[in-house]
Amino acid sequence: MIVPTLIERKRHGQSLTEDEWRFVVRAYTAGDMPDYQMAALLMAVVLRGLDDVELGTLTDAMRASGKRMEFGDHVPPRVDKHSTGGVGDKVSIVLTPLVASVGVAVPMISGRGLSHTGGTLDKLQAIPGFRVDLSLAATCRQVEQIGAAMVGQTAEIAPADQKLYALRDVTATVDAIPLMAASIMSKKLAEGLNGLVLDIKRGNGAFLPELDRGLALASTMIRLGEERGCPTVALLTAMDRPLGHACGNALEIAESVKMLRGNGPTDLYDVVLALGAEMLLLAGIDADRAAASTRLRDALASGRAAEKFAEIVQAQGGDPAVIDRPELLPRAPLVREYRARAPGYVHATLAREIGRAVVALGGGRQTIDDEIDPAVGIVVPAKPGDLVERDDVIAIVHARDESGCRTAMAALDDAVRIGSERPDSPLPLVSHRVTAGGVESLT
Repeated sequence: MIVPTLIERKRHGQSLTEDEWRFVVRAYTAGDMPDYQMAALLMAVVLRGLDDVELGTLTDAMRASGKRMEFGDHVPPRVDKHSTGGVGDKVSIVLTPLVASVGVAVPMISGRGLSHTGGTLDKLQAIPGFRVDLSLAATCRQVEQIGAAMVGQTAEIAPADQKLYALRDVTATVDAIPLMAASIMSKKLAEGLNGLVLDIKRGNGAFLPELDRGLALASTMIRLGEERGCPTVALLTAMDRPLGHACGNALEIAESVKMLRGNGPTDLYDVVLALGAEMLLLAGIDADRAAASTRLRDALASGRAAEKFAEIVQAQGGDPAVIDRPELLPRAPLVREYRARAPGYVHATLAREIGRAVVALGGGRQTIDDEIDPAVGIVVPAKPGDLVERDDVIAIVHARDESGCRTAMAALDDAVRIGSERPDSPLPLVSHRVTAGGVESLT
């Protein structure tokens, strides 16, 4: 096949055939199609979209480029969760051991930070010794033995997506709905799941800030999952402010441990329970949401969720002592308080700006070769609507040096906004539930 002809057709809004998409995925994965041609085709997709047949074929071809997880009949129902990414979004770190502690197997494949958003793998690697590069066989064994694994994508799982994702990151083609849907679902459908829950972020700190685009992405992925025998549900959750308080890798692990002991921030607690209940319903563990929520609360209060996290950490080479002694996590040498300059109401704590400040501190990557500093970050206890007095501490910066402190403080000047009048309500924490049957507003 002549690749420039395929690019031209897609650029003109025409559909490629199933055989043509399979050829493209095989050729690019094998290195027979150069990056510049694939980048041109991706941009044509951004501009012209994919029809349903094209989207399904692309997803299936990427999934088929690698192996699939296989489990014995004795393994409990397997349900995973995927987030479209946010600031302070440590839900996966809490949810995986929590849901596993009540009898659902969770083969969690996660990613690294992208742009202003944090990555679950970077957070987990703040734990001394924690390995996220398990082989497919080792991942399956661990899920069979302890009910959960928290790993990254390898060349064994959807390698076509792994290569395409890296190219999309540097060609401004990340936030195209069909490409996002195919990327996410090709990995998740390779996990041998009995169900999938999607956490679609909306608001200032999300990749798709607008409600209509979030709903469109949710519906697209749900259709892909349902048509391939994987029941899929999505919740739309707020990302106009950071989730929880901590933003930064080691800081978020410490907050996750608090949450696993039932002592975390209330917004994080509520999102974890909402997503966890959906996972239990898909697994058939509970028949109604109230019973599922009660089961999850009990697992947090009893310490079973924290114990399961310690099992996962130990199984993957990490130091489980961090569960009881979070001071063993990396710590930044400089800690500075950011104080309110005037009394009033907190109008905004803009997630995107705070995420960018964490990246500037070294807690994320500005280039693909950057090394993450796990210790740095920003803690933002203030929430929109809070009433504060002059000199109240509304954020705390954890930095490597004085230059980093100054950068973060300047970013907080833009991100944290205080006014004299009571502000409008922020976005609802969980606003919509999307299933194959349609969209349900929860507010």
